Amino acid sequence: MSLEQDLRDRSGNLCELCSSTTDLDVYAVPHSPEGDTADTAIFACGTCRTQLENPDQVEPNHWRCLNDSMWSPVPAVQVVAYRMLHQLKAEGWPQDLLDMMYMEEETREWAKAGVAQETAANALVHRDSNGVILEAGDSVVLIKDLKVKGSSMVAKQGTAVRRISLDHENEKYIEGKVDGQQIVLVTDYVKKI
Repeated sequence: MSLEQDLRDRSGNLCELCSSTTDLDVYAVPHSPEGDTADTAIFACGTCRTQLENPDQVEPNHWRCLNDSMWSPVPAVQVVAYRMLHQLKAEGWPQDLLDMMYMEEETREWAKAGVAQETAANALVHRDSNGVILEAGDSVVLIKDLKVKGSSMVAKQGTAVRRISLDHENEKYIEGKVDGQQIVLVTDYVKKI
């Protein structure tokens, strides 16, 4: 029997995520511990597959179906549900579902492996004016006089800023103390020491 036929039988000819009956095909769950088998793939509709493969096309309301499918006894379905809920956490409602979700430890590790690799791939990289990667705790020097917004202070060229911290939402911003005042600096105007 083929993989597709196994998945058709298991799913009852429905998308295992949203229960759609149209445009169904095999979706191999990324970062699976073993090769493409019925245990590491799901039967999914075109809408679900497109959004799983293209994070920029995700429609959060489509994924409210995970409220039901996250309880599937199939580990591959649980993994996809966990990863999508994790991706949508900023919406608010997915966090409640994640808190309720139960998975065997081995399945949870599989789900988290994909989330960790996705997070690492999407991590912000802070670079100084020369393109050198900046890390939290580094020291930098200003390469230009900078007027500090909301203050009459001017941070002078050549001023050293020690033990910087990184903005986790914008790769162009770092923070550090200049003349005892904590300020935000734009990475284009600093050079790593």
